[in-house]
Amino acid sequence: MLKKYSFLLVFFFCLIAGMNDLHAQKRIKKDKFGFYFKGKHQTVSKIKFELYSNLIVVKVKINNSDTLNFILDTGVSSFIITDPTLGEKLGLNFTRQVRINGAGENAYINANVSIGHEISLGGIRAEKQNLVVLESDILKLSEYMGVPIHGIFGHDLFDRFVVKIDFGSKEIRLYDSKKYKYKKSKGEMYPLVVTQSKPYIEAIEMAQNTDKEFTKLRLVIDTGAGHALMLNTQDTPPIHLPDKVIRANLGKGLNGDINGHIGRIERFKIGKYEFKDVLASFPDSLSFSLKFGETSDIRQGSIGGEFLRRFVITFNYREGYLVLKPLKINKRETFEHDMSGMEVRAKGANYDDFFISFVTPNSQAEKAGIKEGDQIIFMNNKHYKELNINDIYKKLSSKEGTEIELFVRRNGELKFCYFKLKRII
Repeated sequence: MLKKYSFLLVFFFCLIAGMNDLHAQKRIKKDKFGFYFKGKHQTVSKIKFELYSNLIVVKVKINNSDTLNFILDTGVSSFIITDPTLGEKLGLNFTRQVRINGAGENAYINANVSIGHEISLGGIRAEKQNLVVLESDILKLSEYMGVPIHGIFGHDLFDRFVVKIDFGSKEIRLYDSKKYKYKKSKGEMYPLVVTQSKPYIEAIEMAQNTDKEFTKLRLVIDTGAGHALMLNTQDTPPIHLPDKVIRANLGKGLNGDINGHIGRIERFKIGKYEFKDVLASFPDSLSFSLKFGETSDIRQGSIGGEFLRRFVITFNYREGYLVLKPLKINKRETFEHDMSGMEVRAKGANYDDFFISFVTPNSQAEKAGIKEGDQIIFMNNKHYKELNINDIYKKLSSKEGTEIELFVRRNGELKFCYFKLKRII
């Protein structure tokens, strides 16, 4: 809301109209709040992004900072800095401390709040923004994604603009929500309900067995999650664990590890688009459903990046709809899980050193002699400097029977390991 400077109007009453207009423009600029277009008559802005581990990463500047990497998350209502060292580099002054509750097995985490900052990305700027800075880097997103990740944001951007995400061209388009018009050529439209800063879609159906009819679901559209589907089996009778599942660590939330099971959904429909053998994560109640209290009965789960990247998606929060247009190449891809049994994390100043962080007992990797702490030097004749962590993830979940040849460094010695990928789910 713009402040009214009546004393200025009186003081400059005798000045020419041109001077009045100039000062009015300065007052408007000074009092802008939230995201807006930088250009005076601008109605659309294009922003390029990169996709790491199915998560959207955009370039952001805070005040006069260097370019930073932030994950675009539909459901995050605050501008969160996950790397606490960034707060020190920016010289932030904190006004209060808060506790953040989210997915994970721990109770909460502490964070500090700094107010009144300017944020810019592409042709978009936001002023008078609060920053929530985590006290510790609990998520370690940089290690998981192989590039420096400084934070997460999203809801305010989706709330202000119509947001089109094209996973094919890796481009985001932001439109003036007052002037945007839907056309059938943009894709199929489905109702979207935003509750507690999270977008829910009800045009969802699934059949957990081939002989069963479809059951309707209400799921969150979550661009801040890398999985295909995450489903809540607690107090939601239509959803149950599949007959075949594997126990797994499903990732990390703001409150620690998310553990549970991974299985497959026989048939899954979003609107008129149907998919088969979709991988789904089923988190334990301790790390997921119980954390959402009274909303757990309506939060049956979420759709994440592994599923969303198969579409061009347009979000219109203000008008309450979502538009889906399939990307033919991506839509045909099967849903696959890691077939090696080893987890890899990126280390080093540039996150281009790759270490084995965990080896599943009795897995292909363990049988090949791979151990936790091994550093990957060569993978299928490629030196690690020619790889990124996305290349490694993609290779380890590519196709059953694919041969994997690794040279790893262990205690200063090179060791050769060989195995074939084996589908475990």
